[in-house]
Amino acid sequence: MNANLNIASSNGAKSTHGVSTRAAFSSFIGTTVEWYDYFLYGTAAALVFPKVFFNDLSPELATLASMASFAVAFILRPLGGMVIGHFGDQMGRKKMLVFTLLVMGLCTAAIGFLPTQDAIGHWSPALLILLRVIQGFALGGEWGGAALMSVEHAPEGRRGLFGSTMQMGVPAGLLVSTGAFALVSALPDEQFFSWGWRIPFIFSLALLLVGMYIRLQVSEPPAFEKVKSTGNVSRAPLLEVWKNEKKKTLIMVFFQTVANVGYFLITVYALTYITGTLHLPRSVASTGLLVAAAVDLFMQPFFGWLSDKVGRRVVYGFGAIFFGVYAFPLFWLLDTANPVLITLALSLGLGIGHAATGSLHGVIYAEQYPTRYRFSGSSTAYQLSGIISSAPTPLIAAWLVARSGSSASVSWYVVVAAVISLICVLLVKETYRARIDQ
Repeated sequence: MNANLNIASSNGAKSTHGVSTRAAFSSFIGTTVEWYDYFLYGTAAALVFPKVFFNDLSPELATLASMASFAVAFILRPLGGMVIGHFGDQMGRKKMLVFTLLVMGLCTAAIGFLPTQDAIGHWSPALLILLRVIQGFALGGEWGGAALMSVEHAPEGRRGLFGSTMQMGVPAGLLVSTGAFALVSALPDEQFFSWGWRIPFIFSLALLLVGMYIRLQVSEPPAFEKVKSTGNVSRAPLLEVWKNEKKKTLIMVFFQTVANVGYFLITVYALTYITGTLHLPRSVASTGLLVAAAVDLFMQPFFGWLSDKVGRRVVYGFGAIFFGVYAFPLFWLLDTANPVLITLALSLGLGIGHAATGSLHGVIYAEQYPTRYRFSGSSTAYQLSGIISSAPTPLIAAWLVARSGSSASVSWYVVVAAVISLICVLLVKETYRARIDQ
């Protein structure tokens, strides 16, 4: 009888682990598709859209307008997080994840078919911005759902590692989108700006089908099922967050400031800096970012695993300090105009600074809130931080360089962001040993 119990227990453990692995893989694939869509826009905003949708402006104003169209989506992300988070806490994580993936994929493909400004005038940038706004709304709910699917399904003591698989979708999406753009960037300018840039956007339809199939195979997390079975589902989860977690949510809004500033400085503004300020070919920027995204993808599970051993705050604090110290060397390496050193500069920034911080966002934010309003709380805090620190970074960096004529001002901007994040790390509670099914 004992042997039978041991076998049953072993099979149950294997089954549970299998469910956790499938949930983590689903979050990874789905998030990869979502961020492919998102970063594709960021790359195009730096390299293509100023000449295609804003070509009636001067080069400087066209770049600023294009960057602004990239930033505008962040305004809708908190609203998406609140609305989709509300239904995610009431109806379940899975339904909302399928919805957000579908919306993101269709919007991205639609951009690929959008007529240029020369063809339909100002309707062209207006439609571009509309699609971008819808993307932002969908992504606002996507992140929270994917984070909870991987973290709430994770085995005890391994939430950092499993949670990092969802966050790996960020560099994976960047890797695929940058690779797609690197391929079409090899086309002559006339072909690239007329139809070549559209191919990666339209390709999103194929990725959408893959992501939808995988996400439909995953069950709801046990933590949510427990809340649902006991009738403890919140009727107004966002109100509960406001009532019970105001101070904590405020801290979490500013928690990832340096990760956001560092990441979007490297993945969006650096493309403009390399091609516009340094006057280097698009291929230098695309190749450098491609390698950097691969390094980030490789390093994220390591830092997720490490946070399960030594704690979230230690690992995240290290990443914040690294970004602050690296702020000046980043531009020193870029300013060499050496393709190898540019690739090194981007790889260190993403592979250490972002991997040590970004890999933990899913698990840290999920662990801060109880199950009954976890989707709403984590999504709202995470997406509000995007308005403050993600959205304005490329614009602020471009303005600082234009105003001062030097990249040093941007480096100081990163240092300030690092100080803000470190203060938040000291204020937040350590949660790597806390229960998740509360």
